[in-house]
Amino acid sequence: MKIQILGSGCQKCQKLAEYATQAADELGLDYTLEKITDPGTIVDMGVMQTPALAVDGVVKLAGHLAGVEALKPLLRG
Repeated sequence: MKIQILGSGCQKCQKLAEYATQAADELGLDYTLEKITDPGTIVDMGVMQTPALAVDGVVKLAGHLAGVEALKPLLRG
């Protein structure tokens, strides 16, 4: 599984990456984490507000920061 964090690298984007990593670890998932900061790529993925989270290229969350427990169902699929 590829977990993608989309955003400029701001504080909220960094927190989302931290929370997503923690959620995936707690679920025992096999994953890689990719941080996408290129505005063109972010827009191409259909994201207009960051931070955003995508799983295997599918956007699951955009425009706000979610906590560890809220991210778990998104990562389970």
